[in-house]
Amino acid sequence: MEKNEVQVHKKQGINAFLQTDAVKNNIVSVIGEKDSQRFISSVVSAVQTNPSLAECTNQSILSAALLGHSLKLPQSPQLQMFYFVPFNNKKKVTDENGREVEVKVKEAVFQLSYRGYLQLAMRSGQYHKINACEIREGELKSYNPITEEYVFEAIKNFEKRKDLPVVGYYAYFEMTNGYKKEIYWSKEQMEEHAKRYSASYRTDLQKGWKTSYWTSDFDSMALKTMLRQLISKWGMMSVELETAYKNDMAVEDDSGNLLYLDNVPDEPVKGTDVMGDVIDGVASEIKEEKNE
Repeated sequence: MEKNEVQVHKKQGINAFLQTDAVKNNIVSVIGEKDSQRFISSVVSAVQTNPSLAECTNQSILSAALLGHSLKLPQSPQLQMFYFVPFNNKKKVTDENGREVEVKVKEAVFQLSYRGYLQLAMRSGQYHKINACEIREGELKSYNPITEEYVFEAIKNFEKRKDLPVVGYYAYFEMTNGYKKEIYWSKEQMEEHAKRYSASYRTDLQKGWKTSYWTSDFDSMALKTMLRQLISKWGMMSVELETAYKNDMAVEDDSGNLLYLDNVPDEPVKGTDVMGDVIDGVASEIKEEKNE
């Protein structure tokens, strides 16, 4: 990113940026003339409803939105298939003296929700059934950690059930070829996972903040984690699922390589959205695969 690009972002709003000829022509070439204006309107609306996004670079917002479109996921706050997440990144730019310097830049990162994972999995045609849900107190009757067999008994009274505390999270699938897999994590296990892989969640716990989705919507983040674990380790991944998995909560460095937001040293800014959460340690898993 050149220095003048950073300066332009500070002066130019997202709507003006998307309406420039070069950017609009790029959008039309990817999306088509018919849907381009609706796409632009949805991006502008997303930024207007989240003040933190207005501080992000326009290009990063556009990139995240185009990724969502390439996965054919609707960009709707109501459907919540994916999100734009503000993140404090660092970029190398050239200053007025021709020297390369590092500057802080806030960028928007693509984050897939558990609903998005369900959508992509079902769309692949490989899954007959797939779901993830919270397990309430009294519903888990037995568990064999060796055979990974579970016995649950759901609370039938929905009003009573919603008032019971969540004790764990369950996910399962049945594929069209008959293969089945299920996993269960206790609430304590999920909390330890969140502390390990989310810098902002640890900061929230230490300072009493609510900057992380793990803090503001723990159950939704937990369900997403369960689906990611289940699909990536035991499921069939379509090209769309693989693309979503690799790009979920990732930013590009100056060389265009994807960096996963695993234990980012920068603290989140109080009052802004989640900063630098990683859902299931994908960065660590990728590092391990490369070392094997």
